[in-house]
Amino acid sequence: MGDMESYKVMLNGPAPWGFRLQGGKDFSMPLSISRLTPGGKAVQAGVGVGDWVLYIDGESTSSMTHIEAQNRIRACGDRLSLTLSRAQNHMGKPQKICQTNLEGKTFYSKKDKPLCKSHAFSHV
Repeated sequence: MGDMESYKVMLNGPAPWGFRLQGGKDFSMPLSISRLTPGGKAVQAGVGVGDWVLYIDGESTSSMTHIEAQNRIRACGDRLSLTLSRAQNHMGKPQKICQTNLEGKTFYSKKDKPLCKSHAFSHV
């Protein structure tokens, strides 16, 4: 996989912010965006499904559990500042995250991102 492109967004509240988190230290995987509300604040700010959440309101998420991240987001009030990263493939384009489950199994890349069977064996 190539370099990580990080970017910041400032979402103006109040909540809902229009995204769902997955992962955290307690799940042994990085915090990332698992779902977006169509037309929501996160979508309007350019957040993508699969983007990793690096900082919430200036605080690193590297050691946060899932509930700690949720609580940090709730504590932000009317302005939520996020620093996120978007994986880049060798062509410099954002990686697309596949949500397909085949025979009840989800395939994962080296960075623990869910992939469909057709992408599970490609170099991502």
